[in-house]
Amino acid sequence: MELDMVFLYLSAALAVGIPTLATAWAQSRIGPAAAAALAEKPELTVTVVLLIAIPETLAILGFVIAVLILMQGGG
Repeated sequence: MELDMVFLYLSAALAVGIPTLATAWAQSRIGPAAAAALAEKPELTVTVVLLIAIPETLAILGFVIAVLILMQGGG
């Protein structure tokens, strides 16, 4: 019983941790490119904001999955 709870919490932590690391990696690549693009064409502001915001949904969805895992497991 106790080992099941360990795996439940581990899976919830991985459901948040892995997408968050992927989001950080994506934003680290998008940020400098977006700054360079804005330096040359300031009218790309909306596009740059969208490109920064889209990977963030990955972290939010990871959090939602973690909550669902914890609710299903009774934790």
